Amino acid sequence: MVGGPGYKWVPGEARRAAEVGLRPRLEALRELIALSRSRLDGAVLDEAGHVLEAADERYRLSGEHTVVALAGATGSGKSSLFNALAGAPRSEAGARRPTTGEPVACVWSGGRPGAEGLLRRLGVPVHRRHTPAQGSPELAGLVLLDLPDHDSSAVANREQVDRLLKLVDAVIWVVDPEKYADAVLHERYLRPLAGYAEVTFVVLNQVDRLPGDAADQVVDDLRRLLDEDGLALGEHGEPGATVLALSAATGEGVVELREALGQFVAERGAADRRLTADVDTAAERLRTAYVADGRVGLTERAREEFDDRLAEAVGAAAIGRAAERDWLRHAARACGSPWSRLRSRRKARRARRRGATAMTGGGGHGAAAVRIAAPRTGSGAGNGAEAEGAEPTGSGSVRSGSVRSERARSGRARSRRTRSGGAAAGTVPVRVVALGSVRGEDGRAAARPVVEQAVRTVAGQAALGLPMPWAQAVREAAGRGAEGLPEALDTVAAEAEEALRHGPDAKPRWWTVAAAVQGLLFVLQVVGVLWLLGAVTGVTDATEWFSGVLPVVVGSVGGPVLTWLCGMVARGPARRYGQEAERRLRGAAAGCGRARVLEPLAAELLRYREVRERYAVASGV
Repeated sequence: MVGGPGYKWVPGEARRAAEVGLRPRLEALRELIALSRSRLDGAVLDEAGHVLEAADERYRLSGEHTVVALAGATGSGKSSLFNALAGAPRSEAGARRPTTGEPVACVWSGGRPGAEGLLRRLGVPVHRRHTPAQGSPELAGLVLLDLPDHDSSAVANREQVDRLLKLVDAVIWVVDPEKYADAVLHERYLRPLAGYAEVTFVVLNQVDRLPGDAADQVVDDLRRLLDEDGLALGEHGEPGATVLALSAATGEGVVELREALGQFVAERGAADRRLTADVDTAAERLRTAYVADGRVGLTERAREEFDDRLAEAVGAAAIGRAAERDWLRHAARACGSPWSRLRSRRKARRARRRGATAMTGGGGHGAAAVRIAAPRTGSGAGNGAEAEGAEPTGSGSVRSGSVRSERARSGRARSRRTRSGGAAAGTVPVRVVALGSVRGEDGRAAARPVVEQAVRTVAGQAALGLPMPWAQAVREAAGRGAEGLPEALDTVAAEAEEALRHGPDAKPRWWTVAAAVQGLLFVLQVVGVLWLLGAVTGVTDATEWFSGVLPVVVGSVGGPVLTWLCGMVARGPARRYGQEAERRLRGAAAGCGRARVLEPLAAELLRYREVRERYAVASGV
C-alpha cells in the first residue's frame, strides 16, 4: 500500500465529550440568532439557522450509524471503490460517463436500527439501498453512499452532490492520478471545506496505473496541494484528514481503507465532529458582525464631556453668574440706605412705563424689546439680546433679564464654536427632530447646534470599534433619544430661571442687622438735619450747631461705608449661591441627557455585550 498513515483511533469517550461540548455551543448559537434578529440582516443569520436545523434533525435520527459519502470526479473510480468495500457490485461502474446519476447506499446495520430514517433524510431511493455481500462486523454502523460525479455535465447531478455533502457525516474524496490536481475539486470543494479535515478522507485511486515510485511522488504532490488548500493532515498523532493510496481494481490498499473506516465508525463521533465544523464555519462567517476592534463602551470622560456640552447648551455657567449678580443686588437692596432703595424704586417704575409704552406702541413686537431672548435653535441661534438686564422692581422681585442676557451672550459664542467645529464632529450621523427657530413668545430654546453636536460626539464614541450593525444600532438609539432633548433642556432652563426670579429663599440674618443699622444711620441724619434747622431758625442755641453736624456726618458717611462693607461681605455667599444654581442646572441638564441618550446607549451596549458573550460560547472561544 502506498500513502501515509491511516486513521488515528480515538477512544469511545470522544463522542460523548464532543457532544457535551457541542450542545452548549448550539444553544448559544440559537440564543445569538434570537438576540440579533432586530439588528442583523436575516440573510446573515440564515446559514447559522440552517446549521441549527441540520443539528436538530441529525440528533433526532440514529446516533449509532455514521454516514460516509464517496465523492469524486467522472472516471475517478469511486463506484468501483464502493463495490470493493461492499464486497459485491452494488453500484454500476463502467466506461460510460457519467455512470452514477442517483446516490447509492450500502448499509452495514450490525443489528442496529435507525438507518432507514437517515436514508429518508438523504433522499436515497429505496431501490438504491443495499447491504454488503458479507457481514463485515468491523464496519457495523456504516452507511456508505456513492454520490453522483461532482463535475457531471448534468446540473441536477451537481446539485445532488452539493445537497448531500451538507448532510453526510464524513466524505471520502476519490481522486485519480490524472485529476488529483483539478482546480474545480480544490477551489470549489476542498478549500472551502478545509475546516472539515477531521471528517475527511482523500484517497488516491488507480495507483496500479503508476509505474515504480511514481505513486509515492503523486501522493506527496497531493499532500502538498491539500496543505495549500488549508486542509490539516492527520500526521504525527495530530487530528486531520486521512490520505491513502489504493487501487479498487486490484484491491491494493482497500484493506487499509476498510480498517481506517472501521475505527472511524466505531467511535460514533463523526456526526458531532461534522456539526462542530458546521458551527465553527458559521461562527467564523459571523465574526465580523460580533467581534469588536478593541474595548467598547463609553468612558467616564466621554460621559463628563457630554454633560459639559449639555450644560453649555442650557447656559448653566451664564445662569450661575446671573444668579450671583442677582444675589448681590438683593443684598445691596436689603443692606442699602433708604436713599438707594428709593432710587431703585424710581428706576423700576420708569422701566415699567417704558415697557408699557413699547407694548401699546409697537404691537406684537414690543415684547422682544423688553424680554431678553435666549439663544435660539436653527437659523435663529446667536441673535443676541435686545436689552440689558432689568433692574429690581418696586415690589422687591428681580426680573430674569440678566439671566437671559447671559444665556444670549453665551449662545453667540456657542454658535460660533459649533459652526467652526461642526465639520469634524459631523462624521457620526444622528437623526434629530426638526424644531422651529423660535418657540414661544419669549423665544426660550436651548442651543440646538450644541445639543446635536453633543449627541453626535457621544454616539460616535459609543460606537467606536463596534461591528458595523451594532455601531449603526447605537447611532440610531442616540438619534431616537435626541428627539425632544432640546425641548427638555429648555424646560429645565426655564424652571431654573423661574426659581431664581424671586431671589434666594432664605435671607441671611446679617441683612436684617445691616438694614437696622442703616435705619439708625438714617435717623441720625434726620435728627442732625432737624437740629441744624433749629439752630438756624433760633429754636435751639446757635452755638450748639456742632451737635447737629456730627449726626449728619456720621449718618451720611456711615451709610455708604456700611453699604460697601456689606457688598464686600456678600461676595462669598453670592458666589456660592451662583455656583449652586449652576450645579442644579447642570444636574438637571445631565439628567435629561442621561435619561434620553446615555441610558439608551448603555442598553444598546449591554445588548451587544450579551450577544458577544453568546458568540464567544458559540464559536468555542
